[in-house]
Amino acid sequence: MNQKNKQIFISILELTAGAIIAAFAIEEFLVPNKIFDGGVTGISMIVAHFVPIHLGLLIFIINIPFIFLAYKRLGISYVARIVYAIALFSIFTGVFEPIENATDQIILAITYGGMLLGVGVGLVLRAGGCLDGTEVIAVFLNRNLSVSTGQIILLFNVFIFAVAGIVFDLDRGMYSLLMYFISSKVIDIVEIGFESAKSVMIITDDGRNLADRINRELGRTVTFMRGEGLISNNSKDIIYVVVTRAEIHELKRILTEFPGSTFTTISEVSEIVGNHIKSV
Repeated sequence: MNQKNKQIFISILELTAGAIIAAFAIEEFLVPNKIFDGGVTGISMIVAHFVPIHLGLLIFIINIPFIFLAYKRLGISYVARIVYAIALFSIFTGVFEPIENATDQIILAITYGGMLLGVGVGLVLRAGGCLDGTEVIAVFLNRNLSVSTGQIILLFNVFIFAVAGIVFDLDRGMYSLLMYFISSKVIDIVEIGFESAKSVMIITDDGRNLADRINRELGRTVTFMRGEGLISNNSKDIIYVVVTRAEIHELKRILTEFPGSTFTTISEVSEIVGNHIKSV
């Protein structure tokens, strides 16, 4: 098995495991205890209490407009992973629905449900997919506004938890917010960072072509620097670019397919000050 096929196999495995684990967390811990996830899943969980439609089907239906937007703006490769992950997630919520819930203790449901959900979502994100259409919207808005995807997703979710607190009771909204922060920390561990911004430094012999491809496929501008190898004494191009967590997988794909030699480091960005330039 060559390197590319191995990467595809690992991505599919992570997408599959992540979607199943997340579905288990939703149906066995969160739904029975009326604890709500954020994003499209949270909206679906609220709607499912008033509409006689299975939760999994609701999740898939509500995600359709976001999948279409992803296809128009982010490309077929990203969409294929999204569709696969969301479809599997939706199917397995139905599989786990008739099984007796894992616990009716609210603290256990928040803790273990949040941890398992974080593991599932983190695996899917690490494979370059997502389980929630709001992440697609966040990436889209991040490319056009000076607001991070982390901030956009947080605003979406706080609104959903507020609605849950109003529709059901305030305790449910607060429990859901607590679960969200637990799952976010686990995502942080599994997926190398909850905050969306990642700084990437690439050393290559052909910086112009690589920079053009990053700009064309990810919509990101780059900063050029010149360097020289200590041993080889050859001149090198050094590219610095800031991307979102959802774009890390695509950037790795570009680097893998790039014919020139590259050496890359990826670091977390704790804060961005100033305007971050993006192409529309």
